[in-house]
Amino acid sequence: MRGISLIIAPVLALSLSGCLAKTALDVATAPVRVAGKAVDVATTSQSEADEKRGREIRKREERLGKLERQYDKQRAACSKGDERACADARDTYDEIQQILPTIPAEPDRHH
Repeated sequence: MRGISLIIAPVLALSLSGCLAKTALDVATAPVRVAGKAVDVATTSQSEADEKRGREIRKREERLGKLERQYDKQRAACSKGDERACADARDTYDEIQQILPTIPAEPDRHH
């Protein structure tokens, strides 16, 4: 019985020291893992915010394109004497002027 205890004791000691070493490693690396997750969450949030902003800008650009086409038709009808089209063109122009400042300018690629 004593012989078995002499064999088991060192095995238990080695396995226990492995557990303690792993626990120490886990404790030491925990702040790094937590910080890494925080960066991932922040990056994801920023990425999602950028995507949302891009969708909103595209939506305004689409609306602007539709208004510009509508404005061109209204001006053409106005120039032919359609008073109602002239009033509609003024309203459409006002809406275009409200949307324009909300759309970022494209960078100048000629320079």
